[in-house]
Amino acid sequence: MHFFFEFSESVRIALRAIGVNKMRAVLTTLGIIIGILSVTTMATVVNGIENQFEQDMASLGADVVYIERWPWVGGPGFKWWEYINRPQISEDLADVVVKRSAHALAASAVVRTNRPLKSDEGSIAGLTVNGVTASYANVFTVDIDDGTFLSEMDERTARRVVVLGAAVAEELFPVGRAVGKSVRIGGGRYRVVGVTTKKGQGADGPTSSDYAVTIPFSAFKAEFGTRWRDISVQVRLADITRVEEAKDEITGILRAARGLEADEADDFEINEQASVREQIAPIKAAIYSIGIGLTALSLLVGGIGVMNIMFVSVKERTREIGIRKAVGARKRAILMQFLVEAVSVSLLGGLIGILLSIPITLLVRTVFPAVLGPGTVMIAFGICFAIGTGFGLAPAWSAAKSEPIDALRYE
Repeated sequence: MHFFFEFSESVRIALRAIGVNKMRAVLTTLGIIIGILSVTTMATVVNGIENQFEQDMASLGADVVYIERWPWVGGPGFKWWEYINRPQISEDLADVVVKRSAHALAASAVVRTNRPLKSDEGSIAGLTVNGVTASYANVFTVDIDDGTFLSEMDERTARRVVVLGAAVAEELFPVGRAVGKSVRIGGGRYRVVGVTTKKGQGADGPTSSDYAVTIPFSAFKAEFGTRWRDISVQVRLADITRVEEAKDEITGILRAARGLEADEADDFEINEQASVREQIAPIKAAIYSIGIGLTALSLLVGGIGVMNIMFVSVKERTREIGIRKAVGARKRAILMQFLVEAVSVSLLGGLIGILLSIPITLLVRTVFPAVLGPGTVMIAFGICFAIGTGFGLAPAWSAAKSEPIDALRYE
């Protein structure tokens, strides 16, 4: 009870001292404010990038591998001319892999192009049109809100049908159902057979599935051609823990299907999200290191400012310290008084910094993904507490060890 009484008394004295010297307290916390502002801004941007990256990785699928002509990642000495001369990936490899691989559950050939979409009620430019086989729905989960997905019959007969993302359907057909109506893709008309479930606007922007446009691979081939386009064969694996084993098996199947001799190099790549993570990891570490270094410098300057003003405060209140000691105050009480005051000043700076970071986060979010979560706020307050304690300890100890007689004589 005695400790809690001393603590409450220290808080009251600290708040009174800050209230008496409002301007000085704000100026003292300026370094803390800038430091916390830097911390929160850096954290929001990094968290936004992290969330966007995880969303992109989730869309690739941890249990899906991609048979393509080009590798997703390159390093020093990347020889692009070796890859550009590789033969195209053909769509029939999807059936070959599914039939011969014990690890493959499903496979789909995918090809893309950018085309405008037009309806009688609106138009959208620059959308990505995906040509896929009907087994695409077995490789990735496709949630249909209205209608159906592409069927085997659509693929075999090269029907001009299309599945639209929810956002595309809303923009092209603002009134009524999109299913059953027609859209013009490039120069041909396609009947809408399905609309995907709307994922909505997240913190990082609209989801790609809401803007997806999917037509049968055979219809794509007839309309746009595939001779000069890169085809991706996307394979869903049965066991995510055996990806490397599956890649080795699929490599052997592809080499045999493409007629490669034992001494010939692979003329294809098997890509997966793990390779992207490995490539991005050093970049993420560098971003974190640079951000931490810059914010630590700002916080160091702020902490020195707090320590400096606390030494001034101790000097100004030397007689008060002497009187308190003369009437029986212990070193612990004096130490706690000034330590609480230093922590209060730091927390005040942290609070102002966090309040200022909210509009900055909203501004950054307009051009870049940014997320200010409760964890970031708690870390910011924890940093402020640590700064107040660390940089306020020396002035507080200086006040606590002063002699009562010397303190009372101080002018």
